[in-house]
Amino acid sequence: MNLSTQTDTEVFQALKVGDISALGILYDRYGGVVYRLALKILANPQSAEDLTQEVFLLLWQKGRYDPTRGSLNSFLMTLTRSRAIDRIRSQGAKQRSIERWGQNLEVLPTVPTPLELASTEERAQHVQEAMTTLPESQRRVLEMAYYSGMSQSEIAQKLNTPLGTVKTQARQGLIKLKRILNDFVG
Repeated sequence: MNLSTQTDTEVFQALKVGDISALGILYDRYGGVVYRLALKILANPQSAEDLTQEVFLLLWQKGRYDPTRGSLNSFLMTLTRSRAIDRIRSQGAKQRSIERWGQNLEVLPTVPTPLELASTEERAQHVQEAMTTLPESQRRVLEMAYYSGMSQSEIAQKLNTPLGTVKTQARQGLIKLKRILNDFVG
């Protein structure tokens, strides 16, 4: 069965039973509108990209969409709006707290214990090993995003690749990493 020709409800049901390709189809259908709404509310392209990924991750992991209560588009718009407002509130609260206490506190550097250092190094080694198993295109996009701190838009520009391709490569790479690292974490 070709999922791309199925209804949103059918694609969502496929996602709920573990068909990861369904997430890509839903992302292709609604990623643009989710991003535009997030950008309109947050007024920051990087934050909008992050929120877009968060919304689709929630859809995949939590699967709380109920087709009997409305369209997937409405569900995603409501979820995006709610999460964006939560982020704005959180940023405002953080800013007020920093302003209130920031000048009165002396920040002392924390020194990690040898056990914490060993644990961090072990995790980093596992991630590095897992990264080597990814296809070059996915590995390169993830390295640029997480090691160089580049946004997906910047990566697309630097690689002269369409933004949608960069997003797909990042999503597929993260899904593969999750599967590979699941044994280590679990």
